[in-house]
Amino acid sequence: MVQVIDRRLNGKNKSAVNRQRFIRRFKNQIRKAVRESIDERSITEIDNGEQINIPARDISEPVFKHGKGGLRESVHPGNKEFVAGDKIRRPTGAAGRGGKASNSGEGEDDFVFTLSREEFLNFFFDDLALPDLVKTQLATNVETRKVRAGYTRDGVPTNINVVRSMKSALARRIALRGPHQRNLRDVEEALEDARRRGDQARIAELEEEALRLRKRIAAIPFIDTFDLRYNNRADIPKPTAQAVMFCIMDVSGSMDETRKDIAKRFFILLYLFLTREYERIDVVYIRHHTTAKEVDEDEFFHSRETGGTVVSSALRLMHEIIVERYPTNDWNIYAAQASDGDNWGDDSPRCRALLTEKILPLLQYFAYVEIMPDEHQRLWHEYQKVREAFANFAVRRIDGLTDIYPVFRKLFQKKTA
Repeated sequence: MVQVIDRRLNGKNKSAVNRQRFIRRFKNQIRKAVRESIDERSITEIDNGEQINIPARDISEPVFKHGKGGLRESVHPGNKEFVAGDKIRRPTGAAGRGGKASNSGEGEDDFVFTLSREEFLNFFFDDLALPDLVKTQLATNVETRKVRAGYTRDGVPTNINVVRSMKSALARRIALRGPHQRNLRDVEEALEDARRRGDQARIAELEEEALRLRKRIAAIPFIDTFDLRYNNRADIPKPTAQAVMFCIMDVSGSMDETRKDIAKRFFILLYLFLTREYERIDVVYIRHHTTAKEVDEDEFFHSRETGGTVVSSALRLMHEIIVERYPTNDWNIYAAQASDGDNWGDDSPRCRALLTEKILPLLQYFAYVEIMPDEHQRLWHEYQKVREAFANFAVRRIDGLTDIYPVFRKLFQKKTA
């Protein structure tokens, strides 16, 4: 089998083809290194790539070498100490690693490999997914895929079906030759009879007729444009998994700038994950204090509005939007809520009732993150009761910027079958 390798150089003299081959080959080692680097990374560094170290032993290539024993001859240029027959002592000491001094043995530094931002994010999101994404529906902007749909008489040369065209040509030749060949057999039988009788006039007439019939048969073309058949491919609608993510953020007075900043960074990471991994997904942004309202992306992340806290207003608005715009038979519905847990009066039990009675039966998954509370508020305790009753409800706590990555991964870890 011929294998063609593209060795053309791209920018900075790096072969993109060989780079991708290296990434595929050592994917497990790179993924492990990326996970280790995530624990030390801040969300503020999301726009950067990553320089990772891979142990040299993990990228070693299989080689053939001489086994122990046997007689071997070798030439060592510059040798002034040994002569033929001398035994050379094997160096002692463990193999060294970069950064450690040793007076014997040999070592090799770890292999340092720099991932671009895109490559790093690909590995970061590799094992994440929205849970239970199962409902499919033909979306408004229908996607299509090509399927085999028989054969057609019109097409481009690249789609010609040789076997089908030859079968059509053979059938046409058989159909057109049939009457002439039958007439030719009759003429040849009459010609044999005329030759036995010695009727020269009849023989000449029949030979002329036989020649005419043979020319008619020979004139039938081997293949004609009428015979050509082309592979036909039709576009059929492609069912697409439709999903909507509700992003609910508390912007009340108890959410100071530090907490709001953590919440925004969490939702930025969530938005980046959704847009990279899913082609068709709606994102609904809801901000709330004492009242809740649906906003666009810019207002969600940049508005400075504040006030008291009534969490149930956001949940009630979310339920109204689901009923009005997202029928549960067609949509996979998700929600992520960020708050410090502080809530007004007896509103937390109302939140639990809304979730258990109206919202969670409609959702695939609901994730709640509590941001930097001094101690768990009543909303957290009510949500713990919800978590015990519903498997599609998850709660996590974020104490600082360094917790955003680990918490996010735990919330959206891809489930294994």
